[in-house]
Amino acid sequence: MNYNWNLKDAVFTKDKGKVFSCFACGGGSTMGYKLAGFDVIGHNDIDPKMVEVYKVNHNPKFSYLESVTTFAKRKDLPKELYKLDILDGSPPCSSFSMAGNREKDWGKEKKFREGQELQVLDTLFFDFIDLAKELQPKVVVAENVKGLLMGDAKKYVIEIYKAFDEAGYTCQHFLLDASKMGVPQRRERVFFIALRKDLAPKFMEYVDMFTELPKIELEFNEKEIPFKDIYESNAKGEQRIPPSYGNMWDKRIVTEYSMNETTMRIEGVDKFFSVKYLHKHKVLNTITGGEKNILYDEKRTLSKSELCKGGSFPQDYNFLNVKPNYLIGMSVPPLMTGKIAEQIYKQWLSKL
Repeated sequence: MNYNWNLKDAVFTKDKGKVFSCFACGGGSTMGYKLAGFDVIGHNDIDPKMVEVYKVNHNPKFSYLESVTTFAKRKDLPKELYKLDILDGSPPCSSFSMAGNREKDWGKEKKFREGQELQVLDTLFFDFIDLAKELQPKVVVAENVKGLLMGDAKKYVIEIYKAFDEAGYTCQHFLLDASKMGVPQRRERVFFIALRKDLAPKFMEYVDMFTELPKIELEFNEKEIPFKDIYESNAKGEQRIPPSYGNMWDKRIVTEYSMNETTMRIEGVDKFFSVKYLHKHKVLNTITGGEKNILYDEKRTLSKSELCKGGSFPQDYNFLNVKPNYLIGMSVPPLMTGKIAEQIYKQWLSKL
């Protein structure tokens, strides 16, 4: 697996098992499973634009444009979905993100930017687990933001564990950083890995005096890839930044890594918290849906090619009319999912 690749050159063996992906977005996780040798037979998402992008790039056998809440209640699902090796999902996580309102938004109905139906975002995780309870795949993989492990949000983690237990799964979670997994982007995410209880006994091991879990090691420590390795000098001026950013950018100093530091120094005002400077010797900051990474040496954001490499998306991915920064920022990096999927197969599925 390499962060700089093309779909047209990829070889997907499809011999490691079958996967279905929920909250599939543009297919970041799907590409990861494909790279690891899995056959992704279908997907679900509420965003019509993302569903179209997914179809164009992946040609799924099963495609469902609807909320996971509706999908989980279906009684007409194909038999193949009841024989999955992995059920994958990335429940919307803005309610728990450190960059959002967190506690102020918990329990509130919210719409996505495209204007779909109202949903209580922090309950979708449990709808996803309800789907797992119905389909009973061998393994469930659920991704979320690091903020889920912080402050009062940890109460949700306890409830997630309870829900997995009631659905028939043993669950454990891992905080992983994409920059340690061959992805040229610093992106920390929590992965819940759940194994069906009837398959767990042969893998059980005591992790401490009181806790027994199916053993799986997800430790990644690959050499970090600095931004200079994905930088493209011919992309200068390709992505313009708003005048308000530009004014502060002009006043930056080399020791600053965010525009917030600049505004605090110049104006004493706490703003532009999420706007980061990209220093070439550092790893790319997390790509977000509203891309706010600005090069320190050039007054621009990332080019399409730099975004693809930073997110480990293929260079020839067809984004249709969706902005690459939005789709990649909303997606799990393919290499990140691919490395996890490899280990799930190697340590569990290949031994069943």
